[in-house]
Amino acid sequence: MNHLEEHEIASAVEKLRKAMIEANKANLENLAADNLSYGHSNGNIESKTQFVENIVSGKSDFVTIELTEQTISISKDTAIVRHLFTATTNDGGKPGSVKIKVLLVWQKENAEVKLLARQAVKFNN
Repeated sequence: MNHLEEHEIASAVEKLRKAMIEANKANLENLAADNLSYGHSNGNIESKTQFVENIVSGKSDFVTIELTEQTISISKDTAIVRHLFTATTNDGGKPGSVKIKVLLVWQKENAEVKLLARQAVKFNN
């Protein structure tokens, strides 16, 4: 059996965080499953291609990303990650900030960990 380990998932989450800040197209494409469903807190859903393009183009520009309150739950080759996502942004050249709760679903594909789904929700703190 090819079960996931918590350290593999924590490492993949950190690689994704860095790739989003750096707008690293190759790393983003490598971390995302081909059938990625990437949900935003405003209800928009993006495919892998849309997710990568919006970050690489600067439409979604993350200056900083801090992940806190992270939990990882593993079931065989699938992992569920929840965290508080706090970021400073510069979307399309417009400075801003975001604080949302995020659910990530990771899956092991051919010995690699891929992001299968992401959903963000707004919350009042």
